[in-house]
Amino acid sequence: MIRKDREITSRADMESIINKAFVCRLGMADENGPYIVPLSFGYKEGSLYFHCAIKGRKLDILKKNKRVCFEIDTDHEIVESEKACNWGMKYKSVIGLGNAFFIEDAESKKAALGIIMHHYSGRSFEFEEKEIDRVVIFKVEIESMTGKRKG
Repeated sequence: MIRKDREITSRADMESIINKAFVCRLGMADENGPYIVPLSFGYKEGSLYFHCAIKGRKLDILKKNKRVCFEIDTDHEIVESEKACNWGMKYKSVIGLGNAFFIEDAESKKAALGIIMHHYSGRSFEFEEKEIDRVVIFKVEIESMTGKRKG
């Protein structure tokens, strides 16, 4: 990181950013190049959890290449100035690398959906078999992450 004065080194501070965020941008790559998508997510014990439709480019890529990167950001605030080059943005962000793994069994899928729903609601939910059969669930086991803040 070039700007060490903006670096967040505490894992607890990075997890706070993750837990506060509403969107995770997931980056993948295949023979056609990079692909990034914004996703709803949940976080627990060093892993990010996602759900999606049973078909799509994201799944096609992840089946071929489980290596991913992610980016999460919060606390955005524009900093205005009279001079254009002095404008800026306050923010907090986390960028990381990991591997994606599909969750197949029903109980694990329910648990993962519960993690995602709890992230947004703070509540617990029950899921019916027919609901979990209509979605694909995968998790990203985080290998490394860095945090950064401005302002």
